[in-house]
Amino acid sequence: MSPINLNIKRIKSGFKNIPHILTILIFNSFLALLSAQNMPKNEDVNLSVQTGDTIIKPREQLQDIVKSSADNIRNDIPKKMTYLNKNAEVSYLDLNIKADYISIDWNTGNVFARGKLNEEGRVIEPVLTEQAGKLYETDQFNFNYKTQQAIAYNARTEESEGVIVAQKTKKVNDSVFFMRRGMYTTDEYFLSKKDTLADYYLLAPHIKLIKGKDRSQVITGPIQMYIENVPTPLALPFGILPFSDKRTAGILIPSFGERQDVGFFLNSLGYYQPIGEHFDVKVLLDFFTKGSWNIRPEVNYRKNYKFNGNFSSEVGTTVRGIKGLDDYSKSSTYRIGWRHQQDPKANPYFNFSASVDIVSNKFYTNTINNNHIFNERVLNTQQNSTISATKRFLTLPLTITGTASYSQNFADGTVNLRLPQMNVAVNQFYLFKPRNGAIREGLLENITLNTGLNFTNYVNSVKEEDMFQKAMWDNLQTGVQNNVALSTNTTIAKYFTFSLSANANNVLTTKTVRKVYDPIENRIENEFSKGIAGYSTFSTSASIQTTLYGLLSFKKGALVERVRHMVTPSIGFTYQPDFGAPSWGYYRNYYTPAGELTPYSIFDGGIFGSPPTGMIGGLTYNIGNNIEMKVRSKEDSTGIKKVKLFENLNISGGYNFAAERFKWSMINVNGQTSFFDGKISLNSSLVIDPYETIYNDLGVGTRTENFGKFNVQGFNVQFSLPLSETLFASKDKKSPEERYDTKGKIRYENYFFDQYNYAHFSQPWTLNLNANYAYTKGGSQFGSTVASVGIDGSLKLTPYWNINGSTHYDFVTGKLAYTRLGFNRDQRSFTIDFNWVPFGQYKVYDFFIGIKANILRDAVKYRDRSFVEPNPRF
Repeated sequence: MSPINLNIKRIKSGFKNIPHILTILIFNSFLALLSAQNMPKNEDVNLSVQTGDTIIKPREQLQDIVKSSADNIRNDIPKKMTYLNKNAEVSYLDLNIKADYISIDWNTGNVFARGKLNEEGRVIEPVLTEQAGKLYETDQFNFNYKTQQAIAYNARTEESEGVIVAQKTKKVNDSVFFMRRGMYTTDEYFLSKKDTLADYYLLAPHIKLIKGKDRSQVITGPIQMYIENVPTPLALPFGILPFSDKRTAGILIPSFGERQDVGFFLNSLGYYQPIGEHFDVKVLLDFFTKGSWNIRPEVNYRKNYKFNGNFSSEVGTTVRGIKGLDDYSKSSTYRIGWRHQQDPKANPYFNFSASVDIVSNKFYTNTINNNHIFNERVLNTQQNSTISATKRFLTLPLTITGTASYSQNFADGTVNLRLPQMNVAVNQFYLFKPRNGAIREGLLENITLNTGLNFTNYVNSVKEEDMFQKAMWDNLQTGVQNNVALSTNTTIAKYFTFSLSANANNVLTTKTVRKVYDPIENRIENEFSKGIAGYSTFSTSASIQTTLYGLLSFKKGALVERVRHMVTPSIGFTYQPDFGAPSWGYYRNYYTPAGELTPYSIFDGGIFGSPPTGMIGGLTYNIGNNIEMKVRSKEDSTGIKKVKLFENLNISGGYNFAAERFKWSMINVNGQTSFFDGKISLNSSLVIDPYETIYNDLGVGTRTENFGKFNVQGFNVQFSLPLSETLFASKDKKSPEERYDTKGKIRYENYFFDQYNYAHFSQPWTLNLNANYAYTKGGSQFGSTVASVGIDGSLKLTPYWNINGSTHYDFVTGKLAYTRLGFNRDQRSFTIDFNWVPFGQYKVYDFFIGIKANILRDAVKYRDRSFVEPNPRF
């Protein structure tokens, strides 16, 4: 029997026991053998048949095994065709095709796939093609496994955060695809197939997709934006869309609006450019129709697990009014900023940080950057900058800190500068070892020592224009300070804690002052002397304290079950010499124009201040109180709820035996409490003078030694109330998911519907009320009052609309202070922001719209994906 007949007989005899796919593969091997019989004998052809559902083609045609399967399989041997129906699948190399129908032409190498059709001939289930980890959906798909080229119709390709749907797609190789009439969108509903219509898309007649190892790119011809399937005038002659997880360059879309003082504007128009792995740069521009402009370059840097930071600056010109009129003004502003933060894991023994903001004196009052208005930086009265380095040691109990600080006062235009400043601190330690193991007993074993050395250069109250000029160097002071503190404590009679402490302060400085009266100018002149001078001060104190408890119980069944009062009284004695005495040499006298002899310290205005005057030898007292009660509550599982009446109520004062007059000090009362499980907080303070004050006809007071005529010298109360969590909090704790069975679909998936088909949704909101009242007498009969109330909050009108804002009302002036309103709309693929300051000095509105998807933030960026992003738009 011939080999061919033998093969056919074997196939027929085992047909019932061999899967259909194996039969197809054996027939294909049979065809290959027929072809081999007609080849010249000297040609080397490697053919083999593998059991299962695979077949290896000749080496010059196939690079790998072709795998195929289906519910129904038909082979046309004369035409060398295989037809797969229902749940058809073909795999070759890294390509996998799943479809309702697949045909394979073994002569040409063409594979045709089609999706499932309905009765009208429309595709209802697409062809799924996966290659190199990417999934493609098409209506029809042609692939040639010999040339590796393919053509797809109505292909859906997901790239990064978006999807491309093209009428016709041609695959040239694994890296290059050409598309005809392609649509690109990042709509999440369209990507997740919740909606068949994208809320927006970019449409181009021709698209070229280039895939790389780390980055893909789409290059298009003319491209136009469609919103809700309606064409818009937003069109470009070409487009380049990068698809990458890495940072890429792009344009930063601005916001726009109007400011009453400077006109219409574009805010934060700019460009973003990454530089390598560790740096990026962005340049922002603000310009206004009345001539104002501002440019803001910024450099960000990051090294993972080491540090991150940024350099930023602003330079601009503010133009107000109309040139030639009285209200016209033109001013220049600048700002220099540096932020640096070290990763805590980088080095536990060394840390470096920087927070620098150096601005022109009128920067915030003349700022062109509207972001400073919306984040309330325009209300700043002072600007502080600090650079700090801290060194710790593994074996030494030392901490060395070096700092440089710069402080600007916008009210008087002065600057305070400390450069450099170094502090060496010795960690607290015990002077003596305990005798009984780790247990310390008695005053001697509990003695601890704290000490440190502080070196600094200081320039105080220098005008900004005098910085690094002769006036600044003349005002420069250098000094060294050493502090030593000893303390100890022990328990007496089980219930009392006795403490002792002693403090010494030593100062060396390079400048002292001599005050003299100039009769010609009729003023006091300060004559500074450069030379090393110093002073030492010391004090000691002792105190004893205990804790007392008082309980008040009520009869059984009462609403209030028990009240507990905890009192923590303490009495101390402090001694400090009078360092203003002539024997110390720290103080001298000068005559005023009225001929009065007035004392002053030669260290006045010095780098570490002046030594204190007046001997202190007296008692101090403090009475701490905490009052709580237990009430019956059905909400608590135990049936009892603890309510705090006063978390803290402290009364403090003192009596100075050494004082010649006014031996009793002011009485200070401070209280803090909260209600509704801590949601409402109340802080208050009260200052009472135990001596009588007599006022003249002008309302100016004179303090007398008439003790017992207590009068209020100051009072302050601060109140904070979150209305959304207390008074207006919903008693129904169930969420809409728990209350309603029907949930909306597609665009209404965030809604729940009741039996009457009314929509419901979770509606989070916040509303906070803050109030402040302060009264200070200060030697005046009527004193001064500060009274204001502020409110801020946010409300979600719908799952897509959010409103937020804040305002303050000053009861003294009867006017509204800074007020801001903000609106935000979530448009699925877009976000819309509107901020508005309706009145006041900075009356402005600002409107911004941007695409939410990260991938288009890089193509046409509205938020740069930078290293340092505390607030992307600020």
